Amino acid sequence: MSVNEVLQFVDKLVFEQTGKHLDDVQKAVVEGSWQKETYDDIARKCHVTKNHVGDVGYQLWQLLSEQLEEEINKRNFRSTIERLQLTSSPIIIQNNNKNNNHSFNCGSQILPKTKYQENDLNNKIIYHDLTLAPKIINFYNRETELTNLSNWTLNQNTRLISVLGLLGIGKTTLVKRFIDLNLQQFEVIIWRSLKFPNSLNLLLDDLLNICQEDPKDSINNKLRQLLDLLIDKKCLIILDDVQNIFISGQLSGQYQTEYKDYQNLFKMITEVEHQSHFILMSQEQCPEMHCLDEELYPIKCLELLGMENINILKNKGLKDEDRWLELINLYEGNPFYLKDIAILIKDVFDGKISDFLSENSLVITKNMQSNFKELFNRLSPVEQQLILELSKFDNAVSREDLKQNIDLSSTDFMNSLQSLQQRYLVKKINEEKILFNLSPVFKEYLRTC
Repeated sequence: MSVNEVLQFVDKLVFEQTGKHLDDVQKAVVEGSWQKETYDDIARKCHVTKNHVGDVGYQLWQLLSEQLEEEINKRNFRSTIERLQLTSSPIIIQNNNKNNNHSFNCGSQILPKTKYQENDLNNKIIYHDLTLAPKIINFYNRETELTNLSNWTLNQNTRLISVLGLLGIGKTTLVKRFIDLNLQQFEVIIWRSLKFPNSLNLLLDDLLNICQEDPKDSINNKLRQLLDLLIDKKCLIILDDVQNIFISGQLSGQYQTEYKDYQNLFKMITEVEHQSHFILMSQEQCPEMHCLDEELYPIKCLELLGMENINILKNKGLKDEDRWLELINLYEGNPFYLKDIAILIKDVFDGKISDFLSENSLVITKNMQSNFKELFNRLSPVEQQLILELSKFDNAVSREDLKQNIDLSSTDFMNSLQSLQQRYLVKKINEEKILFNLSPVFKEYLRTC
């Protein structure tokens, strides 16, 4: 295949998924990767930074990986495309709606397995773009949470839902499972990640293009267009990694300047009557989710905690099944922690959980350390000071005892304590006296790493 043929193929795939053709940097990434150029070389040609080229490439490889149903990256891009050249025969692309298949005779072209759908079902046009949604292999013990999502979206018309919790707790898995079970309930389903967030203006262009709407010239007009769509069709729009539009190094939930107009979108969703739903997944609460009386507002928060389910450890090569629950409780039932520690136990202890637990040590793996370091760096300086003080206590501590040991004004102390709860690092315990406790695994990281 020539470079031009590859560019045409990737351009067609991207356009079918996003409604937009490749831009100049995307074309340069495709062409440069095909010709085995480095990101530095590509960046110099485009007069942009290497980091920007890397971000563009990352998003492009994710899209191609989902479409072709195998991992695509810069290193294997050319070899994979060459291997996937097809002979002239009809290809069937099957939509998630079972009775609507489309057949294409693609000659010698490569035809992408598109996840974007546009079909006629019960006289309605359906737009489902789940290109960036993960595939769910295992799903454990979240039936109550699934029931809540179903009630809020299908029965109560809750227009804005936040699914909140620490990294790896299962937010993305839960929401994708809900979608897999309810595809037929929505005319529009769009999944987008804010890991590398676009401006609201570009996000609106994206959402409107997917639904075959020609975006207007101003952001206010685009918001009105989107609102008309939310009124006319039953839409489900998912935004993952919402914490990335907030400022790092300050209290939780404060918008970066360039993303502040996302507030207008979230307010519009809750304040105007329509039949659609937004689900926001985040490690931090956004201010729009705070209300004293949820019964009066069309918003709900679903806060995920760890799970006590031994199935999390199945097929991980571990022994001593009678002690699995002990390990799960030690790592707070967090699937991310448990997957990582299971690999360590398999490598170092030959899978014997008893031998690992006999060390009487809460091990913080390299991956955990990396993620905790990133999380710690997102905290404001006052939050960092408060959380380091909290890590000195073995047990939950009262507000008065904690404040006694730290030199902070009442305002800084209260705001930081609230913010740490909204990041799911500090838990409030209601006993005779209100107590506060730090996440045990994060506490161990602060003490030892």
